[in-house]
Amino acid sequence: MPRLCRLMPYIVLLLFSLAVQASAAPPTVTATDVVATLEQGYAALSDLQADFSQRTTVASMNRDERGAGELFIKKSAGSAMFRFNYTKPRQQIISNGKTVWYYLPGNKQVIISDAATLFEGGNGVALNYLTGLGHITADFTASFAGEARDKKGDYVLDLVPKKTSPVMSRLRLTISAKAVAEFLETKTVRHPFPVVSSVVYDQLGNTTRIDFGKIKVNRGLGSDRFTFKVPAGVDVIKN
Repeated sequence: MPRLCRLMPYIVLLLFSLAVQASAAPPTVTATDVVATLEQGYAALSDLQADFSQRTTVASMNRDERGAGELFIKKSAGSAMFRFNYTKPRQQIISNGKTVWYYLPGNKQVIISDAATLFEGGNGVALNYLTGLGHITADFTASFAGEARDKKGDYVLDLVPKKTSPVMSRLRLTISAKAVAEFLETKTVRHPFPVVSSVVYDQLGNTTRIDFGKIKVNRGLGSDRFTFKVPAGVDVIKN
């Protein structure tokens, strides 16, 4: 019997299997679907705790600066409280929604500034998406980056600000594919913070990437975590 004839039953079976798989395939996910997952998630987010790693690339010097630590975020009326505990390099950035403390224990210095100043311009747009306050469709034009999904299958969005800013020309967010699939299937929010990583690009070509891990949401973080008492012997600089 010719070889092709012997293989025909297996070829037919394979084609049938592929046809069944194709008919059962989920509908194509659009950038609008991913944005909806994000916005509905942010609306359900009250507080967040996560590990993070950070890499800033300074284009003009071809130099990388790295950091890592743990972050805490809590929504408050019209603003947000946050705390970044860097273990590398050792430092803290804390805000109760009104005041920001930037503590450098190695220098025995704390820089104090007004939170409203920190959220001005492009900084505000970028920080809004870490603190769950922003509205993507209002602030950005959203589209998929490249092939739409990374090597792990998560979705990658490029967000271009509708208002030009010197500190941010583009924001790239990687969003959990699992979170998107569950939201589209159930129409309910199961992942209030589906962001896997974020990258801020500025007008000079510099980038800051933050990767998130061990994410915990809506655990009822206390407001006392977002205050700072200046240690004795530390110089205070008001910005």
